Amino acid sequence: MGKRYKTSETTCQAISGALKQLMTQKPLERITVAEIMDTCGMRRQHFYYYFTDIYDLLRWTFEKEALELLQQQQGVSPWQNGFLHLFQYINQNRAVCLCALDSLGKESLKQLLEADVSSIVDRAVRQTAVENGLPAHSPEVEVVICLVTIMMAGAVESWLRGELTQTPEELTRRREKELRRSGLVLAEPEAPAAVYT
Repeated sequence: MGKRYKTSETTCQAISGALKQLMTQKPLERITVAEIMDTCGMRRQHFYYYFTDIYDLLRWTFEKEALELLQQQQGVSPWQNGFLHLFQYINQNRAVCLCALDSLGKESLKQLLEADVSSIVDRAVRQTAVENGLPAHSPEVEVVICLVTIMMAGAVESWLRGELTQTPEELTRRREKELRRSGLVLAEPEAPAAVYT
């Protein structure tokens, strides 16, 4: 992958936007570099200055957007709102996420989902542990973080695929109830704000 400088960020975003546009129309494996560059009005050769191949571009796109989503999550409270933001992003990019899931396979998108979910869960569980007089970095807390991350990432993926028909708010409340029943109690939340539209 070529070096990326701040001045080239706009170019990378334009190339990424073109890929996302094409991913709403056809499978990733049928998209060519020439189509991407034609869509964003640049020469094909410019692509290789920034990316090694289409999969490198797709990874960059999701990593960039995941980072932006995580930055939006900083200070989001209660933890339920963090999940609602994630659902909102996925809903706005559903066609692209489904195309990536079908093209890259379950494990690649699952890793990206788990990274986003993990940051939300990590913050909520550690904060709750401290509020309850427990060490934030104990083995028990690490196990809870792992279990909750897997459970929530699975729910997000199933929702993306249309296997779960509940609204994001309903899914978040359901996961919270499951956590409480299982003894993995997180902070007593305020009612989550409806950020999903």
